[in-house]
Amino acid sequence: MIARTLRMCAAIMVAAYAAQATACTGITLRSADGACIPARTIEWGGSDLKSRYVIVPRGYTQLSYVPGGVKQGMELEAKYGYVGLAVEQEEFVAEGLNEAGLSAGLFYFPRYGGYEAYSEKAKANSIADLQLVPWILGSCRTVDEVKAAVAGAHVVAVDPRASTAHWRFTDASGRQVVLEITDGKPHFFENPLGVLTNSPGFEWQITNLNNYVNLLPGTAAHNDLGGLSLTSFGAGSGFLGLPGDVTPPSRFVRAAFYQASTPPAKTAAEAVRQCFQILNNFDIPIGIETAKGEQHANLPSATQWTSATDITNRRIYYRTMRNSAIRCIDLKAIDFSKVKYQTAPLDDVKEQPVVMVEVK
Repeated sequence: MIARTLRMCAAIMVAAYAAQATACTGITLRSADGACIPARTIEWGGSDLKSRYVIVPRGYTQLSYVPGGVKQGMELEAKYGYVGLAVEQEEFVAEGLNEAGLSAGLFYFPRYGGYEAYSEKAKANSIADLQLVPWILGSCRTVDEVKAAVAGAHVVAVDPRASTAHWRFTDASGRQVVLEITDGKPHFFENPLGVLTNSPGFEWQITNLNNYVNLLPGTAAHNDLGGLSLTSFGAGSGFLGLPGDVTPPSRFVRAAFYQASTPPAKTAAEAVRQCFQILNNFDIPIGIETAKGEQHANLPSATQWTSATDITNRRIYYRTMRNSAIRCIDLKAIDFSKVKYQTAPLDDVKEQPVVMVEVK
């Protein structure tokens, strides 16, 4: 059963590689009370990712998959308890937070990543790309520890045909880095901006922001053009030229400018709500990724879930394509020395709840 699910997951990722249909948009807000809030979306318009949350106690042990769909890789023993949001299988955590205040997330990175080839001799130190997040959450508390851990491991693909990934790590100090593996070698990039999408690489995305140096919040100033008076049609014209499509470079630019122009939040709770409001702009409706005449998936949205992580207060929030209500898991309320490993679907009911308003 697990092998069949792995093949299904690999097939989805292979399709994503070919069609560029996966999309993830990440932002990071900081509130006046010192909280750091990384937030993100996860998209896949091909099928239901069957997303779940997992609660992992200290001491919980699992094995990493290796190519071929067998659990023969690195042994992952959780030094720290963590909460994760998983896709396709409960082992494949795409976003999570541990009790030490380390946040980790996987973002698809098609065509630009390149892992090292799997070697049977190195299987004890080999970690599947789709399990890198849970391994790091269970093992590390700081960005420096993440760097050291990755340097001593071999990151390999569950299925060599599938899309590669890159990762975002943020620790309790607010420091954030991006990990990209190219030509079999890991590269870390400091990310004070806090924005991440998909391909091309992170350094290219940062450089590309210079193409939009003319964008400013507010309304564009009056201009005289050869005796012709030019004025704005309405508010927000300072952002004329902001790209509106859903490609990763355009989403990176849009996320960077929306994040930079949002008013500073006073509290972590306010910043969390701001994250969800900003990320509303990155919901991808079903249909726009499907060529005319092709069958689209029976999903309410290609944006399957959105999360925000309050690192400072150890809380992870999420909402889904089937329920816009924001839900929260409080890590401080969990005793990770006693809690049992558990997992459950993000949604109990796969339909958007509608609350009837009683008129008196």
